[in-house]
Amino acid sequence: MTSLTIVRVIEAPPAAVFAAFVEPDKIALWWGPDDGPVTHAEVDARPGGRFLVRFRMLDGSEHGCFGNFEVFEPPHRLAMSWSWEDEDAPASRVQATFKPVGTEHTELTFVHARLQDDATRDSHEHGWNGALDKLERKARSLW
Repeated sequence: MTSLTIVRVIEAPPAAVFAAFVEPDKIALWWGPDDGPVTHAEVDARPGGRFLVRFRMLDGSEHGCFGNFEVFEPPHRLAMSWSWEDEDAPASRVQATFKPVGTEHTELTFVHARLQDDATRDSHEHGWNGALDKLERKARSLW
């Protein structure tokens, strides 16, 4: 098993960045590795709640991911299981912490753990960096 860690400073307060992970209308702003649309976002935002997100990439391919919230501590910390709809691999784990930087910025520490191998980690790192790039670009839309 392997993992990846990404740290970003987002131009929005922690509550707004946390909401970007759990509110369907905000997920639609940034989820997915390129500028393709989110086609479905369903979230039961609570400890033990489930999420399902589907997105279409610019190349036309469609992907869906789902999981359950294992830690739900707004606006500080979130952890969830992570699985792809089209794979039969064991679930991995996504964790995000949201630390205030001044009054209008958030240091986001994003960890995707329990990945099967280096190739899977590298693929997810590429995908998450693309998504987080979008989150940074659209941060002012969050609040």
